[in-house]
Amino acid sequence: MKLTVTDRFLKYVTFDTKSSEETGTTPSTPGQRVFAEALVKELEVLGLEEISLDDNSYIMATLPANIDNSSIPTIGFIAHLDTSPDMSGKDVTPRIVSYKGGDIILNAEDNIVLSPSMFPELNDYKEQDLIVTDGKTLLGADDKAGVAAIIGAIQYLTEHPEIKHGKIRIGFTPDEEIGQGADHFDVDKFACKWAYTIDGGQIGELEFENFNAAAAKIIIKGLNVHPGYAKGKMVNASLLAMDFASWLPVVQRPEHTTDYEGFFHLTNMTGTVEEATLSYIVRDHVRSLFEQKKQLLQLLVDRMNEMHPGSTRLEVRDQYYNMREVVEPQKHIVDLAFEAMTAVGVKPLVKPIRGGTDGARLSFMGLPCPNIFAGGLNFHGRYEFLPVQSLEKSMQTIIKITELTAQKS
Repeated sequence: MKLTVTDRFLKYVTFDTKSSEETGTTPSTPGQRVFAEALVKELEVLGLEEISLDDNSYIMATLPANIDNSSIPTIGFIAHLDTSPDMSGKDVTPRIVSYKGGDIILNAEDNIVLSPSMFPELNDYKEQDLIVTDGKTLLGADDKAGVAAIIGAIQYLTEHPEIKHGKIRIGFTPDEEIGQGADHFDVDKFACKWAYTIDGGQIGELEFENFNAAAAKIIIKGLNVHPGYAKGKMVNASLLAMDFASWLPVVQRPEHTTDYEGFFHLTNMTGTVEEATLSYIVRDHVRSLFEQKKQLLQLLVDRMNEMHPGSTRLEVRDQYYNMREVVEPQKHIVDLAFEAMTAVGVKPLVKPIRGGTDGARLSFMGLPCPNIFAGGLNFHGRYEFLPVQSLEKSMQTIIKITELTAQKS
């Protein structure tokens, strides 16, 4: 039986591919390998060539050109296998709702409701079919919608040889959600002139700018003394951590920023009297402001050490940079996607990503890689949903990009 792109998506979300920052392995969870092996079998059935699945669960495959023209560049499409650690991706139970407006009851027992009062973007999808969760898990459109759109497009191209195209490469990566999706990606082996990640949100998203990103951890050592005899002696690390967090500008928290504004986001804190840690992600689109944010963290660490000598240290690790530096000089690859969207009846929404994708790091590794919508909204939580029509348009955009690439060459 031939699967539609929606069928594929509904099949893919049954795989539990939640990634983890704790394991130190690649892939970080065994479910990603299980999913990867299942996808390889599908690619073999579709008749793709040069299919590979390496030890780290990176998949690559080729749809050969069906036109003899060496001037057509080889292009690629990339999506990721894992889902966010923020919420369970196990036993996902999706359903399709014919949306007429108003609230969608996801789980009556727990009173979990997807409502336009909280998510006004729902109003943009009246009279459409929406894939929703049962309120107990995320959906996994980030990025199984991207996987489905790519494989659906490849299937369509194999069934319609009248659409002329050059060599097309596809790649699926593990652990994008924990910032490691490009760690073991072999750009030379992928051998593309450029590529697109199919990892965006709402229909029409076309992105070639993203945050510069770093992960930071502040480790604070205290001095634990019996509280009955603590005067002048105890140093409570948890209280120092609270002080440190209060020193960062409130207006630079995620809940107070938008568009190009960066932030410090406290993602985790642990603490006892003896030791406390604060974990932040640091983000800014402008490289100079990004560097200033990291410098501010160091200044505050120095300030804490002046008050409590030797108490505090900073660990900071850059994660990725703004791909605009690499992609903008080759703007034609963005223009091509813009034209493809327009041709299939989608209004392009060119805007910065308030996040990052594998494409950001891949761009700096020599593979310019803008990001295109897969159609989902409210990623990483129980209120995630995917309009079927948006997923179909993502697939159509991929097909049109391959066609236009051949025509323009």
